[in-house]
Amino acid sequence: MTDQLTRRQLLGRAALGGAALTFPGLVAACGGSASKSSTGTTAHKLAKTLHFSNWTLYIDNKPGNKHPSLDQFQKKYGVHVAYTEDINDNASFFSKIEPQLSRGQSTGRDLIVMTDNSRYPSLLINKKWVEPLDKSAIPNLKNLIPQQRHPNWDPNRDYSLPWQSGMTGIGWNEKLTNPVLTMGDLLGNKKLKGKVALLTEFADTLCLVMAANGDDPSKVTDKTFNKAISTIQKAVQSGQIRQFYGNDYSGALAKGDLVATMAWSGDIVQLQADNAHLKWNLPDTGGDIWTDNMLIPKGGDAYTASVYMNWVYSPKIAAEIEDYVNYICPVLGAKAVLLKQDPAIANNTLIFPTEAMLNNVHTIDPKALNNEKYQTTWQNLISG
Repeated sequence: MTDQLTRRQLLGRAALGGAALTFPGLVAACGGSASKSSTGTTAHKLAKTLHFSNWTLYIDNKPGNKHPSLDQFQKKYGVHVAYTEDINDNASFFSKIEPQLSRGQSTGRDLIVMTDNSRYPSLLINKKWVEPLDKSAIPNLKNLIPQQRHPNWDPNRDYSLPWQSGMTGIGWNEKLTNPVLTMGDLLGNKKLKGKVALLTEFADTLCLVMAANGDDPSKVTDKTFNKAISTIQKAVQSGQIRQFYGNDYSGALAKGDLVATMAWSGDIVQLQADNAHLKWNLPDTGGDIWTDNMLIPKGGDAYTASVYMNWVYSPKIAAEIEDYVNYICPVLGAKAVLLKQDPAIANNTLIFPTEAMLNNVHTIDPKALNNEKYQTTWQNLISG
């Protein structure tokens, strides 16, 4: 899987924020470490520094590149957070840390964030390249929304906790077209011919097309996969599809080169600040849901990372992060805080999706993400 350009690379982060979700399936360079006391019990000791790798613009940010939630954590615990925005896409970041992990060496990181509709979180767990969470240090785990507690790739959340989630649907320019609310319209409306885009991301595009075909994206078979590929190929061969885009679809949509496209809702929210004619919705047959997850790479300080996870699972801190990030928050209570602090954010249905929206999303079959035959077919299609 190549995970080419992603939703974060050009626009940064700005979209869906937290609520009690109801979508399917949901939803050595480091300082100190835990040590054994004379009684044989684990004596927890915080590291002097927490090394945290994340995506760009994915945490609360004030002028001067200040992150209040990190500053407050440092003040409370005396732990400096070496916060680095060095994740541009899942594949390239994995290739950056894989050499050390495969040799049993520390990556120099205590905490990383990776997306579950890529194959990498499950791959890291299966290869035992991540440390288990220290749940004794995460009493705020009780604030994790119920729909996110048992993903099939980490059923008991022993190795991961959600950071944020987002959705994939259809974006369009209402000045140039009537609302585009179905995949049939996107792929077949001749008035849109040559001005439609699909995404290069395997999970996003296949998920929406399979659902439109009446198939279950969470249980991919050779038959349903081939049917989806055939549906896409017909749209490509007819000239309906202009091309497959990564995050760069946003610029083409903003300029009017694209009239309608598969799109990440957060991108549309941000683009609307400059172009109120851009709209977004889930197709009638459903969209895609993905979650970025915190993981502790092998050799990271599990106790300090777990203490930090507990910190961001406080509703107050989660709301502070959410007020900037605006994706779907996994922490119960964060919306209630924002209703008092920033009602405009709390009442934005693209930031706090309705129950109907959250009931109308799908998750891709994780086995399909690791199917090399599917991946080769997909790469040949989007690069052809």
